[in-house]
Amino acid sequence: MPPSLALFLWLVFVLGLLRFDPARDRRTSLALWIPVAWIFIVATRLPSQWLGGGQISTVSQALEEGNATDRVIFAALIILSFLILLMRSFNWGGFVARNFFLAAFLLFALTSVMWSDFPFIAFKRWFRDLGDYLVILVVLSDPRPLEAIRTVLRRLCFLVVPLSILLIKYFLNLGRQYEGWSGNTMFVGATTSKNMLGVACLVSGIYFFWDTLSRWPDRKQRPTKYVIYVNMVLLAMTIWLLFLSDSATSKVCLVLGCLVMTACRLRFIKRNPAILKTLIPVVLSAYLILQFGFGINGQMAGMVGRNANLTGRTDLWKVLLDMRTNPLLGTGYETFWLGPRLAHVWQSYGSWGINEAHNGYLEVYINLGLVGLGLVAMILISSYRSIGKALTSGLSLAPLGFGLWTVSIFYNVTESAFRCSQLMWVIFLLGAIAISQRVEERVSVLSPEPTPIAPVRGLPAQPQFFER
Repeated sequence: MPPSLALFLWLVFVLGLLRFDPARDRRTSLALWIPVAWIFIVATRLPSQWLGGGQISTVSQALEEGNATDRVIFAALIILSFLILLMRSFNWGGFVARNFFLAAFLLFALTSVMWSDFPFIAFKRWFRDLGDYLVILVVLSDPRPLEAIRTVLRRLCFLVVPLSILLIKYFLNLGRQYEGWSGNTMFVGATTSKNMLGVACLVSGIYFFWDTLSRWPDRKQRPTKYVIYVNMVLLAMTIWLLFLSDSATSKVCLVLGCLVMTACRLRFIKRNPAILKTLIPVVLSAYLILQFGFGINGQMAGMVGRNANLTGRTDLWKVLLDMRTNPLLGTGYETFWLGPRLAHVWQSYGSWGINEAHNGYLEVYINLGLVGLGLVAMILISSYRSIGKALTSGLSLAPLGFGLWTVSIFYNVTESAFRCSQLMWVIFLLGAIAISQRVEERVSVLSPEPTPIAPVRGLPAQPQFFER
């Protein structure tokens, strides 16, 4: 098939999905396209790369200077998001009160500009990453917040998954890369690396699995049945892409996330939610003991076809830990991988082009020190408490929150996902903040129109309505 015809068919397919999707809610705001656009960029490539003005491979100069096209588009989306929140009279005080540690982390990250070797770059990156939080609040301030979350995630998956398949199959110069030494093919799809394609598939798989689970009790209803059919098709495409990406971390985390979400839906767990709330910290503690005591990561890597040093990650971690950085405050927000430090890592590690620690906890430490790492830990602990309360009260987002929380904890062992403008971090925050805001479905999209109840003799005939 000619690439031009494949591109046309892809466009028809995506527009058909967006227009005729049986789960589509016509009452959602047009403003949701702003978060969709922002998260799509986070999940795939920078605007300059899509427009042909930026290289897929980052170099030190590009890391320091950035790109004017990207700055203009990011600034426009940030300003639009802020204006929408102003028009909706968003309660900033309530948000800060319910997300105190997140607000403290943002303030500390801004303060770190003062001791960074590259203060202007640190501030620019902090301002850019502020857009992550603003677009999340645009979603959650929607009049129908739960349906807004579903809509944004659904549109994102509709765009990323089919586009990645198109690029891999018909636009090889965009959808594939080749290893510098071995020449082996790496499938990247709409993203810039196989690991980014893996995390995009991870998020897509978690969403479609959760959405199917949440709709499963109503599967005999015709509209719900069609939604589940669409979910199954996209889930199959996602799994195929995930195996093509060969991202072992994303594969393991997808299985783990699905198991946790399934456990949340079990009747036994619903009656005794404390079991799951206790089990996850116990499993996490056991994992930490096994890792630091027996090096279980290397053994697990062998089980999924990787070498004992996690494809060179342990060697990189040793290089980073041996570098002299401020242990308490770090080097400043997102500025470790700049200047002489970047050159030193490349020379010591023996690999040109690397610009992340491949460990989220270590990434936070080298940029923001123990203070920043402690604030991230408090964000995780407070969000876990909120998710636990949501599971007890039967909040429909609780299974998704538990799945994302568990996946984020383990994903960051071998990947750096606690950084802003990283898809896993943005999606985790979307779920965590939504649960802290007690977002719940007000009226189901697939519910029938409310019907009046026959009046009881002696009482006025007033229609009553049920909400699910």
